Amino acid sequence: MTATISAPAAAPRRIPVRRGYRFELVKLLSQWRLRILILACWIVPAVLVIEVSRQSTLPADTLFGRWMHATGWAGSLVVLSFAGTYVLPLITSLVAGDVFAAEDRLGTWRHLLVAVRSPQRIFAAKALASLTVIVLLVAALAISSAAGTLVVGNRPLVGLDGQTIAPADAAVKVLFAWLCAFAPTLALAGIGLLGSVTLGRSPMGLLLPAVAGLGMDGAQILPLPVAVRVALPSYGFIAWRGLFTSPAQLGPLLVAIVVSLLWAAVATGLAYWLFVRRDFTNLTADGLVRRTLTVGVLPLAIVFALTIGVLCLLAPEARGSGIDRGKLQRSLTTAFADLYVLQTKQLHRPNVTETQLRASAFCDNGGGLVASTGAGNGWRCTVTWHLPGVGNAVGQAVYQLDVTPDGRYIADGDGPIQVNGYFLVRTPAGDAANPLWQFDGSVDLLATKG
Repeated sequence: MTATISAPAAAPRRIPVRRGYRFELVKLLSQWRLRILILACWIVPAVLVIEVSRQSTLPADTLFGRWMHATGWAGSLVVLSFAGTYVLPLITSLVAGDVFAAEDRLGTWRHLLVAVRSPQRIFAAKALASLTVIVLLVAALAISSAAGTLVVGNRPLVGLDGQTIAPADAAVKVLFAWLCAFAPTLALAGIGLLGSVTLGRSPMGLLLPAVAGLGMDGAQILPLPVAVRVALPSYGFIAWRGLFTSPAQLGPLLVAIVVSLLWAAVATGLAYWLFVRRDFTNLTADGLVRRTLTVGVLPLAIVFALTIGVLCLLAPEARGSGIDRGKLQRSLTTAFADLYVLQTKQLHRPNVTETQLRASAFCDNGGGLVASTGAGNGWRCTVTWHLPGVGNAVGQAVYQLDVTPDGRYIADGDGPIQVNGYFLVRTPAGDAANPLWQFDGSVDLLATKG
C-alpha cells in the first residue's frame, strides 16, 4: 500500500486595501440618498447664488451678502458661511456617520469579515471611501457656488477692511477659504467615524456629527473666552474670514486648522482602536456600551481641555473676549479709509489716498457706562478724517457697531447723510449702493490689545 501525503492547505489570502476601498466606494455611491446629496451639491448652490444675485434684496446679515450684486465671488463666500453651519455637518453625518453602522443594521459583518479577513483593512477601506465622497461633495459645493461669476461677473471683491481685492486674487482667496473649511469638516468626519463605530445601529451614530457641529457652532455665538472658542473645530468655519482682511489674520486661521486636524486624528484613531477590538462573534455587541462611550468621549474632552490650557499660556489675550476698543478703532479706521477712497472713485471725484485722509476713530461701549470690551450692539464710534483739498477742514461720521462674540462687526452709518447716512449715493451713472452706509469688519481675537 502506498501512503499519500497531502500538501498543507494554503493560507487564505487577504483582500488588498485598494480592492476593499473600491468595494466600499461603490457601496456608498449606490445609496440613493448619497446620489441625491451629490446632485444637490452640484445644483442647489448655483441656483441659489444666481437667484439671490438677481434679487433687489440681498442677505446683508450674512458675511459678504451685501456685495452679491457687485461680484460673483461674494456668492461663493455666502454659500461657504451657510455650509459651515448646516451643510458640511450634514454631509459628514450621512457619509462618515453611517459607514460602519450600516453593516450593523444589515447584519453583514460576518460576510465582510470572511471576504476581507482583516478588521484593520476593513476600517482603512471604509475610512478612505468616506473621505473620498466627502472631498467630492465639498468640491461640488465650492465649484457650484462660483456660478455667480457667470451672472454678476468676475469683478473685484471688497474685503473686510474695505480694501479692493482684484478678481484673480479674490479667486485664489475664495479657493483657500474652501480649503481651510475642509479641516473642520475632517474633524466632524472623524467624530462621525467614532460615532458609527461606538453606537452601532443606534440612530445617534448617524446624527452625532450633525449634533456636534450644531452644538459647537452654537458655542461660537456665546460670550465665551477666546481659548474656548478657538479650541473647538467649529472655529475653522469662521477663521477663513482672516484671509479677507489687510493684513491677513493668519494666526487664528493656522491655530484653527491645527486644532481641527488634531480632533480629526484623535477621533479617527479612537474609532480605529475600538473597531479592531470589537467582538464580532456576538451579534448583539454593536458598540453601545458604557466602556466604548467613555473611551470615545473622554480623550476628546482631554484634547479640548489641553488645547484651552496651551492657548491661555501662549496667548494671554485668549483668556478674555479678544474684543476691545483699540482693536475696533484700528479696524474701523482702516475700513473707513479704504471705503472712502472707493466712494470717491464711485462719485468720480478727484483721487485721494488713505494716507491723505489721515482718518482716526474713537469708540465707546454703552455711552461709556460699561467697560469698552466684549461683544454687543452698544458700541458707538466717531470717525474723523481730513477733507482732501480743503485745507485743514475735518469731517466726522458716526457709526453704530453691532459686534458679535466671534469678532465680526457690522458698522451702520448714522450720518452725515452725504457720507454714510443713506444707502444710495447719486453718481454720474445713476444711483448706486453707498459703500460707507453699512459694511462688515473683523477683529483678530488673538492679537494683542490695542
